[in-house]
Amino acid sequence: MNLGNLMRSAHAFGASFFFVVAPVVPTHKARHADTSDSPNHLPLYTYDTVDDLVLPKGCALVGVEFTPEAVELPSFYHPSAAAYVLGPERGALSAAMTARCGHMVKIPTKFCINLGVAGAILMYDRQVSRGNFPRRPVNPRGPAESAPRHVRGAQLIRRQEGKA
Repeated sequence: MNLGNLMRSAHAFGASFFFVVAPVVPTHKARHADTSDSPNHLPLYTYDTVDDLVLPKGCALVGVEFTPEAVELPSFYHPSAAAYVLGPERGALSAAMTARCGHMVKIPTKFCINLGVAGAILMYDRQVSRGNFPRRPVNPRGPAESAPRHVRGAQLIRRQEGKA
């Protein structure tokens, strides 16, 4: 059920793909909780081992783990191209997976939370921090600001060296 919930959340937040490594539950069983039918909307990649995991070029792997050395999520700058990997609820990311991660973040809670909830919080934080949203008012009765106007720059002409 957690896998289905996480896949549905990834679909709702506009993820480009979803992956699992050595899943303990067959991914087809996730459909019971995935009412958006996410596998028909975003690619699902299944890898047998950490060494088999292949990410798109330039995609940073971000581990989500409740450890003292991980960066707290509200202080984390999300890379523009990133894939997030969460450990099992009653365990941790393997040493091999941790070694593959370029970043480690944690949700600042008193104890570990449900996997599906953690994934949704992570995706929400990414969307809010990277999105084009107006700033929040300084108090609940303050006026809501408008989103910043999109501004395009001047035309950019790129020339390859040695070619006219």
